[in-house]
Amino acid sequence: MEIEFLRDIGQRLFKEISLFKPQFNTTALGRGASGDTTFPIDKLAEDRIIEAFEKAGAKINIISEERGSKLIQENYPSLIIDPIDGSKNAVSGIPFFSTSIAIAEGETLKSLKLGYIINLVNGDEFWAKRDDGAFFNGQRIKTRDNTMPVIIAFEASTPHNAVKQILPVLKIANRVRCFGSTALDLAYLSRGALSIFIVPTPSRIFDFSAGVLIAKESSAIVTDIEGNSIENLKIAFNTKTTLLVSANETLHKKALDLIK
Repeated sequence: MEIEFLRDIGQRLFKEISLFKPQFNTTALGRGASGDTTFPIDKLAEDRIIEAFEKAGAKINIISEERGSKLIQENYPSLIIDPIDGSKNAVSGIPFFSTSIAIAEGETLKSLKLGYIINLVNGDEFWAKRDDGAFFNGQRIKTRDNTMPVIIAFEASTPHNAVKQILPVLKIANRVRCFGSTALDLAYLSRGALSIFIVPTPSRIFDFSAGVLIAKESSAIVTDIEGNSIENLKIAFNTKTTLLVSANETLHKKALDLIK
């Protein structure tokens, strides 16, 4: 599979969801494998993505927020999907949500090969292939080289605790944002819109895989919030990690010093 295959899925999803009006389809369908509420838009997106791979005859293991993990054969590549990253934004009528698709060739995050994210509100596309750079709507992108942060974004499942932990970093920001879609936060940082992105509570593998590859290929620095590499984390449904992603080494060191 190559990026054009993922882009074709994303563009078809964008067109369909533009007509779907997720804010008017808010009946919960139960809970997905991750424990989060599954809405009709989540199921629609996941079904379309998996159907596309099945029709293509792809021999691939699947890790998805809604269906969980489906192992075909251990030595096959892994498809890592967040069908709708920002579901609560989508069903609330907040225009900031995305689809995130990653493919890994091996057992750890170091083996991520392809990453693709589409903003399902405006159609912005971000993608990366390992060692081949990161792209935004077809144009190669790089992070900014600012030595002081402008916008710092964060995401946290328990904000009342997490904000206390990262408050020293937020204090040096010109502006602070919490958008509600980890994939898009990582994507827009990669094209220079954000200086630092922090997830102080453990983020799930399907939330960040595509975004982490795109960020790394755009020259961002990616670790957990203690500064440890996440490269050797296992490609598995239950893999979680905190994240600290910065536009450059200088900002990353400042953030780590403040957190510590």
